[in-house]
Amino acid sequence: MKWALWLLCVLLVSACAQSQRSTVSPTEVRPTLGSSTIAPTEPSPTEPVPTPVEPAATRPPAAPESTPQAARPAFTLAVEPVASGFERPTYVTHAGDDGLFVVEQAGSIRIVEDGAVLDIPFLSIASKVNSQAYERGLLSVAFDPDYASNGFFYVNYTRQPDGATVIERYQVSDNPGAADPDSGAVLLIIDQPEANHNGGQLQFGPDGYLYIGMGDGGGAGDRHGTIGNGQDLDALLGKMLRIDVDGGEPYAIPASNPFVDSTDARPEIWAFGIRNPWRFSFDRATGDLYIADVGQNAYEEVNFQAASSAGGENYGWRIMEGAHCFNPREGCDQTGLTLPVAEYGREGGCSVTGGYVYRGSLYPWLDGVYFFADYCSGNVWSLERDASGQWNMTGQMRVNFNVSSFGEDEAGELYLVGHDDGTIYRLTSTSP
Repeated sequence: MKWALWLLCVLLVSACAQSQRSTVSPTEVRPTLGSSTIAPTEPSPTEPVPTPVEPAATRPPAAPESTPQAARPAFTLAVEPVASGFERPTYVTHAGDDGLFVVEQAGSIRIVEDGAVLDIPFLSIASKVNSQAYERGLLSVAFDPDYASNGFFYVNYTRQPDGATVIERYQVSDNPGAADPDSGAVLLIIDQPEANHNGGQLQFGPDGYLYIGMGDGGGAGDRHGTIGNGQDLDALLGKMLRIDVDGGEPYAIPASNPFVDSTDARPEIWAFGIRNPWRFSFDRATGDLYIADVGQNAYEEVNFQAASSAGGENYGWRIMEGAHCFNPREGCDQTGLTLPVAEYGREGGCSVTGGYVYRGSLYPWLDGVYFFADYCSGNVWSLERDASGQWNMTGQMRVNFNVSSFGEDEAGELYLVGHDDGTIYRLTSTSP
């Protein structure tokens, strides 16, 4: 299996390099967690109607945005396996305790306790999940901030048979090691015109609201609609969304969302101009948001949003790919765009996988450093701002597996997910 995935990546990266000369590639050429296959247009599902705008729920305020870091000592990184035997794992997270929850693409969530994988899945919804295409499937889970008391958690998956994105809430059963499979309640359904660029990340922010990363709907060059979904404020695709899961049924719109009073934009939108946000995360210490956005043919990028932001950022796609004009290729209007704080080209890989800011206690010299990787090459980088405010991206190591995701445990230690080898790894470090 490994050699087949490696060969696929090599062939597709070569195709990417050749296609960079064209203005807009007619087909997608991404060996990401998501194939280059373009699916036929699918029927549009019915979206649940959110509760009308309500006042924001009482939430703890976001922490102040991060400040530039002073110079830190040199360090090295490594990984050590924690648990294995998973089938195409896509995500790992925690529920506020010592266990780990591992998402499998075909539609299961497994629990790891003390290094052992429990035999019975926490949740199995494979019959609901369309995972036939490489980017489709069960893509993430987010546990409610009040999970200890209400038992709620949320999943993001592409459904049978049409591949539409579904955001659904479940509840744990009387057995803390098993969810109630009949408790599912759909919050949101979003049509997906292609099989790729589904985004798929769910995260609760420090404000207690649920953030949803949505890709642009697939295909090459954001080809759907006159201006593409990324720039179309009437579309939920190509966006970061923010909803209040406590304020209404199936959800409410936070009163502080940036487009809540606009008649020309969907009120769920928090930020836009995004191609395929393959993993985003909040710094648990500062509330800052990091968004890794998969590029088209030439550049992968990491975007940054300070905790003090009121939302509404336009991260540029499809006008820009990274910090470079895409449509048009030259002389694009960058007015009002928020450019990435880091990017890399095909020399570094072909599909970015976003990570987390380290806030654990085992390696204090890593505190405040953001880590991310490339799915195809296995390159792992660190990213941080120096004392002058300059962002510095540094290559740290290369792993021999396809990194489909990062994750963190309750203590703030970081993990890498091996999509091809079915293994969860813990990030380790030494410092002279």
